[in-house]
Amino acid sequence: MTVYVDDMYLYPMGALGRMKMSHMVADTTQELVAMAALIGVQPKWIQRAGTAREHFDIAQSKREIALANGAVAVTLRQCSAMCARRRVEGALGRPEEAQAWHSLYLAQCEVTE
Repeated sequence: MTVYVDDMYLYPMGALGRMKMSHMVADTTQELVAMAALIGVQPKWIQRAGTAREHFDIAQSKREIALANGAVAVTLRQCSAMCARRRVEGALGRPEEAQAWHSLYLAQCEVTE
């Protein structure tokens, strides 16, 4: 079980005013909420709770704290592909496999259409 934080803060879409934001996702809700509490993010700020799209948007400062407490850094593309996999298969999978899985999944969708 792992908590992941992406690098959305590197892109324009990661800007919220002057703040730089990242997504934080995890294999389970319990892990995600526990990490949020550990880094000082209120559980009520969870987004899309109870769904395959469940995550927190966290400031760059909170991202650094999460990494210092064992979260794994992933790219925005990896995070996106992992979340797509969770919607399809029910689990995030491993970051190093995420983009390959997503490419294969999209290719299979094209074949069936």
